[in-house]
Amino acid sequence: MKLKQFDGYLPDQFGKYAADQDKEEGVPVCSLPISISDLPAGTKDLVVTFIDYDAVPVCGFPFIHWLATNFGPVTSIPADASRQDQSICQDSNSFASKFYPDYSERIVYRYGGPMPPDKDHDYTLTVYALDEKLNLTEGYYLNDLLKAMKGHVLAQTAVPVLAKA
Repeated sequence: MKLKQFDGYLPDQFGKYAADQDKEEGVPVCSLPISISDLPAGTKDLVVTFIDYDAVPVCGFPFIHWLATNFGPVTSIPADASRQDQSICQDSNSFASKFYPDYSERIVYRYGGPMPPDKDHDYTLTVYALDEKLNLTEGYYLNDLLKAMKGHVLAQTAVPVLAKA
């Protein structure tokens, strides 16, 4: 399984420099497009994780920007799927942390784009191909996702995504 990488930096639309129509409560909410090839046979669903490990020195933990599933075995996830596709099941991202203000569910249970405060950050976009759809309820946490995926991952692949400070 392969993911198409972005050339250079993540386009502004999906991060800190998004236009006002692509932000809610100051957070970029237009999810990035994902192009996938060579899905393994038997793929029934996909899981997407988008995590900033460079955030550890800034906030003390890897920052989860997006967890989502229920895409089906597709080769393309369009831009803004987080807001537009009501069939996907999405996470509690790190904007749910007690260290942040009380953001609405439109932020916490959706894509919350990169906003590196200190320097450019390398994010990790990972896609997992699964042999079944997961039985998760919107607002699950990363640990719930990892437990549900156990024994069902046919393949996974990750690419770095660079975002501007």
